[in-house]
Amino acid sequence: MSFDVWGRGPWLVHALMLIASVAIATSFTVGAAITAGLDPKMLTLIRFALAALLFAPFIAWRYGLTFPPWKSFAGYATISLCLVFFFWSMFEALRHTTSLNTGALFTLVPGFSAIYAAILVRERLSARRLIALGFGFFGAFWVIFRGDPGRLLSLDFNRGDLIFLFGCLAMGLYMPLVGRFHRGEPAPVMTFWTLVTGTAWLLIINNAAVWRTDWGQVDTAVFGGIVYLAVFSTLMTFFIYQYATLRIGPTRAAAYYYLNPALVVGVEFILGKGLPTLMTMPGVAIVLLATLVLQLGVKEKRAAESR
Repeated sequence: MSFDVWGRGPWLVHALMLIASVAIATSFTVGAAITAGLDPKMLTLIRFALAALLFAPFIAWRYGLTFPPWKSFAGYATISLCLVFFFWSMFEALRHTTSLNTGALFTLVPGFSAIYAAILVRERLSARRLIALGFGFFGAFWVIFRGDPGRLLSLDFNRGDLIFLFGCLAMGLYMPLVGRFHRGEPAPVMTFWTLVTGTAWLLIINNAAVWRTDWGQVDTAVFGGIVYLAVFSTLMTFFIYQYATLRIGPTRAAAYYYLNPALVVGVEFILGKGLPTLMTMPGVAIVLLATLVLQLGVKEKRAAESR
């Protein structure tokens, strides 16, 4: 099936975004399980490299592996730099905080994206959407501070929360930059070269550490987790988010991040880790409400409808 056909049904874009949201929610739980087994920078490198290698045969078959124009390549490198920092921050943060906290902090990304999108791609936000973004911020902080006003007023972040907060600031640039640097190429091509340039950045960052690592001592469960993250939480979600951003806009695409606290709670409950405290649940409900407000009753952009 041609990817262009997919764009004719906006409902399908939203269905794909829901699938991507589930994959992202599971990445926090999987990341928490494997982050102690390998250096976060190395985990991120393998994740990017594996995703690029798995995607390369499809790109070669469907579009050809021709090197993009230098201007486009520079754009892909800029986008991937934000992603590299974000994914490193996730693995590093999960050494010091919980998957629910990182899932909640992730809901701050739509607000950051909205600010960046207003500057980079001149995306205009209605008062209702601004209010919804504000509720998303409030719900995220409620989850992080477990509904404790004292902790909220004192901004009682732990080390992992602070690391991931900076990662979310970088991730907020991702979708606005996709809109900024897109030059009409198919979304899979953009995804592939984003993964390739991300791998290049990580090879530079890791340098000789790649050769110093004793790969034989790395637990097989760590490699299994990396494969899952590379295929579902990286390759699949990169494509879906880039594809959706070009059709429903950066802010509406990023609004799906608000589903993460509820999805993380669901994933951990299914895995037998129980439910968070009752004081945490109102925050989860607030971010779900923010998602609905941002998505319902908003017309698709004319440019998106014409695709």
